[in-house]
Amino acid sequence: MTRIAVVLGSTRPGRRGQTVAQWVADVAARHPAAAVGDVAFELVDLAEYGLPLLDEAVPAVFGQYRGEATRRWAATIGSFDGFVFVTPEYNHSMPAALKNAIDHLFAEWNDKAAGFVSYGVHGGTRAVEHLRLALSEVKVAHVRSQVVLSVFNDFDYTGCDMTDPTSAGRFTPGEQQEQAVNTMLDEVIAWSTALEPLRATTDAASDGNAVSV
Repeated sequence: MTRIAVVLGSTRPGRRGQTVAQWVADVAARHPAAAVGDVAFELVDLAEYGLPLLDEAVPAVFGQYRGEATRRWAATIGSFDGFVFVTPEYNHSMPAALKNAIDHLFAEWNDKAAGFVSYGVHGGTRAVEHLRLALSEVKVAHVRSQVVLSVFNDFDYTGCDMTDPTSAGRFTPGEQQEQAVNTMLDEVIAWSTALEPLRATTDAASDGNAVSV
């Protein structure tokens, strides 16, 4: 079975991302591939892992993780075949916590696929531009289709105090957005499946090296 994580990349208190990520997970659960048991989706909240600002002495490419939080994060990411990243845009880029989480690992990301759901004043598109570059460096294949959510058009602020900067509003995605999620998921599933032989080859080589040592 192909396992795909819906990764919530914001750790900020009061984040809109929690509602958005749960919506993505709910849409994914209704996907035909999930309904027949070919694919399993799981919500992974970065805030639950308590990753420190990168403090590993050895570069991640060597896989010599020392920190307990790093090892726990590695075990989680290593168990998936693909990812859907849910991210806001902070200052023209992805959240620092998400970049930090990517930088903590290497092999656990390799030869897997990723799709994106972004949100923000500009739909989060510039965050995904940077996210694609970072993921390419850790050998993640990212799909073309992207879900873009506007804080103006996909959220309702009726009854909210608009002078309150912490007011997240109510998430009300447009009707077309669920179809956009399914289109993106189709691509992530296809690429995650297509890359399976490559992951198997890499895993076998790693096991062989471990035995010879």
